Amino acid sequence: MSIIFKKTRALTDLKMHYCPGCAHGIVHRLVAEVLEEMDEDKNTIIAVPVGCAVFANKYFNFDSIQSAHGRAPATATGIKRVHPDKLVMTYQGDGDLASIGTAEIVHAAARGEKITTIFINNGIYGMTGGQMAPTTLPGMKATTAKAGRDPQINGNPIRMSEMLSTLDGPAYIERVSVSTPAQVTKAKMAIRKALEMQKAGLGFTMVEVVSSCPTNWGVTPVKAMEFIREKMIPYYPLGVYKDVTAEEGK
Repeated sequence: MSIIFKKTRALTDLKMHYCPGCAHGIVHRLVAEVLEEMDEDKNTIIAVPVGCAVFANKYFNFDSIQSAHGRAPATATGIKRVHPDKLVMTYQGDGDLASIGTAEIVHAAARGEKITTIFINNGIYGMTGGQMAPTTLPGMKATTAKAGRDPQINGNPIRMSEMLSTLDGPAYIERVSVSTPAQVTKAKMAIRKALEMQKAGLGFTMVEVVSSCPTNWGVTPVKAMEFIREKMIPYYPLGVYKDVTAEEGK
């Protein structure tokens, strides 16, 4: 009998702690699958964040390091410069990357550090209890914005992919989602391309994943996926925001 589907060797056997409907597990699987298919899982080092993915090191079956809140890009920069032959990644949520870690990600991208960032954008602080994040949508409620985010008071959400794509250092930036099977397939392709471009030494690469947080959104997993498609994606359009290989082909 032929094997159609099996567990990837790049994930451990531990049960993940994520809430039902959370997309972290899906993205973990995609990252692990891509690394195994590239035969790079034993040649990879990942810097994990402070946030819901703080225990990602327990799930990935390759080398990892815990970073201070928001500092994963700086940690990954040091690792890559010492080990240029390794694939080096950061895995960060929006509170970690787009708030306390804004300076780290902006300057790592501006320098064109040859690392890959997987950025989970679920529009809210997850682990700490549902506070408003830099990516929280206008009108979206949070524990620190009970009436919903008011741009006049709280400012506007930050579109990280668009902002970083204006810099010269990034080689590849794409925004994807995993709220449908078709989107999952495209997300995997984006992750692979980002890692392949890092392997080719082309510069900083990032894949932003528009994701869900049913627990802190206060909805069911099904409703969370609907919210992504109806509210999140219109504000954070999916697509490629920078690709130096495509630009060279023009």
